[in-house]
Amino acid sequence: MIRGLHPHKLKTRVMKKNINPEWNEDLTLSVADPELPIKLTVYDKDKFSLDDKMGDADIDIKPFLEAVKMHLVNLPSGTIIQRVQPNRQNCLAEESCIIWQDGKVVQDMYLRLKNVESGEVELQLQWIDIPGSRGI
Repeated sequence: MIRGLHPHKLKTRVMKKNINPEWNEDLTLSVADPELPIKLTVYDKDKFSLDDKMGDADIDIKPFLEAVKMHLVNLPSGTIIQRVQPNRQNCLAEESCIIWQDGKVVQDMYLRLKNVESGEVELQLQWIDIPGSRGI
Protein backbone atom coordinates (compact mmCIF):
# COMPACT_ATOMS: atom_id res chain seq x y z
CA MET A 1 0.00 0.00 0.00
CA ILE A 2 1.22 3.50 -0.77
CA ARG A 3 -0.28 6.43 1.06
CA GLY A 4 0.34 9.96 -0.13
CA LEU A 5 -2.05 12.23 1.65
CA HIS A 6 -4.31 11.47 4.54
CA PRO A 7 -6.71 9.77 3.85
CA HIS A 8 -5.44 9.09 0.29
CA LYS A 9 -4.50 5.40 0.12
CA LEU A 10 -3.63 3.13 -2.76
CA LYS A 11 -3.26 -0.64 -2.72
CA THR A 12 -1.53 -3.06 -5.03
CA ARG A 13 -2.99 -6.46 -5.84
CA VAL A 14 -2.21 -9.32 -3.42
CA MET A 15 0.71 -11.55 -4.39
CA LYS A 16 -0.13 -15.05 -3.15
CA LYS A 17 2.48 -17.53 -1.90
CA ASN A 18 5.47 -15.37 -2.82
CA ILE A 19 8.29 -14.34 -0.47
CA ASN A 20 9.82 -11.98 -3.09
CA PRO A 21 6.82 -10.43 -4.83
CA GLU A 22 7.11 -8.23 -7.94
CA TRP A 23 4.06 -6.06 -8.52
CA ASN A 24 5.05 -4.09 -11.62
CA GLU A 25 2.02 -1.84 -11.12
CA ASP A 26 1.50 1.85 -11.79
CA LEU A 27 -0.15 3.73 -8.93
CA THR A 28 -1.07 7.40 -9.30
CA LEU A 29 -1.60 9.72 -6.37
CA SER A 30 -1.97 13.46 -6.03
CA VAL A 31 0.45 15.53 -4.00
CA ALA A 32 -1.19 18.33 -2.02
CA ASP A 33 1.64 18.96 0.45
CA PRO A 34 5.12 18.36 -1.00
CA GLU A 35 6.62 18.73 2.49
CA LEU A 36 4.98 15.48 3.64
CA PRO A 37 6.67 12.19 2.80
CA ILE A 38 4.76 9.40 1.11
CA LYS A 39 4.26 6.49 3.51
CA LEU A 40 4.70 3.01 2.03
CA THR A 41 3.53 0.04 4.12
CA VAL A 42 4.01 -3.63 3.24
CA TYR A 43 1.59 -6.25 4.59
CA ASP A 44 1.44 -10.03 4.60
CA LYS A 45 -2.13 -10.94 3.64
CA ASP A 46 -3.74 -13.42 6.03
CA LYS A 47 -6.91 -15.24 5.11
CA PHE A 48 -8.30 -15.95 8.59
CA SER A 49 -6.76 -13.20 10.72
CA LEU A 50 -5.62 -9.57 10.52
CA ASP A 51 -2.93 -8.86 7.93
CA ASP A 52 0.61 -8.75 9.36
CA LYS A 53 2.56 -5.53 8.86
CA MET A 54 5.87 -6.46 7.23
CA GLY A 55 7.49 -3.03 7.41
CA ASP A 56 7.16 0.53 6.20
CA ALA A 57 9.19 3.31 4.61
CA ASP A 58 8.88 7.06 4.20
CA ILE A 59 9.53 8.39 0.70
CA ASP A 60 11.00 11.90 0.80
CA ILE A 61 9.69 13.41 -2.45
CA LYS A 62 11.19 16.89 -1.95
CA PRO A 63 14.35 16.31 -4.05
CA PHE A 64 12.25 14.75 -6.82
CA LEU A 65 9.80 17.69 -6.83
CA GLU A 66 12.70 20.17 -6.92
CA ALA A 67 13.88 18.47 -10.12
CA VAL A 68 10.35 18.61 -11.60
CA LYS A 69 10.14 22.34 -10.81
CA MET A 70 13.23 22.96 -12.99
CA HIS A 71 10.92 22.48 -16.04
CA LEU A 72 13.72 20.82 -17.99
CA VAL A 73 13.38 20.12 -21.72
CA ASN A 74 15.42 18.59 -24.52
CA LEU A 75 18.00 16.83 -22.35
CA PRO A 76 19.60 13.61 -23.58
CA SER A 77 17.77 10.59 -22.16
CA GLY A 78 19.65 9.23 -19.15
CA THR A 79 20.96 12.63 -17.98
CA ILE A 80 21.42 12.65 -14.20
CA ILE A 81 19.69 15.68 -12.68
CA GLN A 82 20.52 15.00 -9.03
CA ARG A 83 22.01 12.25 -6.85
CA VAL A 84 20.23 11.61 -3.55
CA GLN A 85 22.26 9.98 -0.79
CA PRO A 86 20.78 7.71 1.90
CA ASN A 87 20.13 9.42 5.23
CA ARG A 88 17.92 9.05 8.29
CA GLN A 89 15.03 10.94 6.69
CA ASN A 90 14.64 9.12 3.36
CA CYS A 91 14.85 5.31 3.99
CA LEU A 92 17.08 4.90 0.91
CA ALA A 93 19.12 1.70 0.96
CA GLU A 94 21.58 3.16 -1.58
CA GLU A 95 22.20 6.26 -3.68
CA SER A 96 19.23 7.18 -5.87
CA CYS A 97 19.52 9.23 -9.05
CA ILE A 98 16.86 11.56 -10.37
CA ILE A 99 17.22 11.38 -14.15
CA TRP A 100 15.74 12.71 -17.37
CA GLN A 101 14.34 9.66 -19.15
CA ASP A 102 12.41 9.83 -22.42
CA GLY A 103 11.24 13.40 -21.80
CA LYS A 104 10.26 12.82 -18.15
CA VAL A 105 11.80 13.24 -14.70
CA VAL A 106 12.06 9.82 -13.00
CA GLN A 107 13.69 8.50 -9.85
CA ASP A 108 14.47 4.82 -9.24
CA MET A 109 15.01 3.92 -5.61
CA TYR A 110 15.59 1.04 -3.26
CA LEU A 111 13.96 1.66 0.11
CA ARG A 112 14.98 -0.11 3.30
CA LEU A 113 11.88 -1.03 5.27
CA LYS A 114 11.65 0.14 8.88
CA ASN A 115 10.05 -1.65 11.83
CA VAL A 116 11.07 -5.05 10.47
CA GLU A 117 14.18 -7.23 10.73
CA SER A 118 15.01 -6.87 7.03
CA GLY A 119 13.38 -6.01 3.74
CA GLU A 120 13.70 -3.67 0.77
CA VAL A 121 11.32 -2.34 -1.85
CA GLU A 122 12.31 -1.12 -5.30
CA LEU A 123 10.17 1.58 -6.91
CA GLN A 124 10.19 4.37 -9.43
CA LEU A 125 8.74 7.87 -9.08
CA GLN A 126 7.52 9.64 -12.19
CA TRP A 127 5.76 13.01 -12.39
CA ILE A 128 2.57 13.21 -14.43
CA ASP A 129 0.97 16.57 -15.22
CA ILE A 130 -2.80 16.23 -14.99
CA PRO A 131 -4.77 18.66 -17.20
CA GLY A 132 -6.69 21.16 -15.08
CA SER A 133 -4.57 20.62 -11.96
CA ARG A 134 -2.74 23.50 -10.33
CA GLY A 135 0.62 21.71 -10.62
CA ILE A 136 3.41 22.23 -8.12
